Amino acid sequence: MSTAVVVEAPGEHRLTPHTPREPGAGEALVRVHAVGICGSDREVYQGNRPEGYVRYPLTPGHEWSGTVEAVGAGVPEALVGRKVVGEGFRNCQVCDRCHAGETTLCTAGYEETGFTQPGAMATTLTLPARLLHALPDDADLTAAALLEPAACIAAAAIKANALPGERVAVVGTGTLGMFAVQFLKAGSPAELLVVGTRTDREALSRQFGASDFRTKDQPLPDDFDVVIETAGSASAARTAASLLRRGGRLVLTGIPAPGAEGLDPTDLVVRQLEVHTVFGAPPDAWAHTVRVFGAGLLDPLPLVTHELPLDGFPEAIELVGSGDPKVGKVLLRP
Repeated sequence: MSTAVVVEAPGEHRLTPHTPREPGAGEALVRVHAVGICGSDREVYQGNRPEGYVRYPLTPGHEWSGTVEAVGAGVPEALVGRKVVGEGFRNCQVCDRCHAGETTLCTAGYEETGFTQPGAMATTLTLPARLLHALPDDADLTAAALLEPAACIAAAAIKANALPGERVAVVGTGTLGMFAVQFLKAGSPAELLVVGTRTDREALSRQFGASDFRTKDQPLPDDFDVVIETAGSASAARTAASLLRRGGRLVLTGIPAPGAEGLDPTDLVVRQLEVHTVFGAPPDAWAHTVRVFGAGLLDPLPLVTHELPLDGFPEAIELVGSGDPKVGKVLLRP
């Protein structure tokens, strides 16, 4: 029987029968292969997602992969049968930010699959076909389920604009950090440093291309060209900024809890640091991610440690928040 996870309210969920919604004009119906669990899904379940960024009751799931089963009017039939991933932000397409390609900044307001619109923790997902990105026919759909967080890091890599031969660093060793290592490695850096708190991630960091690994308690350099921060811890932004040379480029992607250490504006100005931030992934970052994945330069599978059926949702939420170093990426398989 087709099923879906529904979070009725914070701390309350149930597994319900799921009836696929036939695609309307401009839409596609996707058979979900796998859906990832991340910290924001845990926020949805616990009820501490920021106001305006969730709408209950809700079927979560914004990290997913699948195969197109049907399309509505105006959508090319050739899409049926294709393996796909999909953007989450339901942008209006007509505001100035959307026209500029900055769909995550759509001025019509925030709407996103899995947070304010039905997500992929169900047998099928129906969504605007314009959000889909087709994958190579031989793509591994389990690996592809991680392309949403990868796309967020692709957005950071594009903003960082690291050039071949530059010295680059990543702060954070979670899923986002490991993707940042892979994207930066693809740009042929002279040196690629990873800074984290978990020494057990050193081997994986080096497997993905890091040339050096240190914890934040060890002596750290201060002359790197580019740093991408992914940790979201209270001190991560300051640690990341401290790694940069004068005129270096910093991209922040982590969202720390209230009370985190802020960047010193005097330090930013005197050292003339270039600071960017990323919230979600616009279309160009998604397209870049799919290209890099298709070229074999992005390997998400080593990050997956658990795969559970949909009824394993509560276990998956607990695993994600357990702090167990043996827990990496957790997937649900509808």
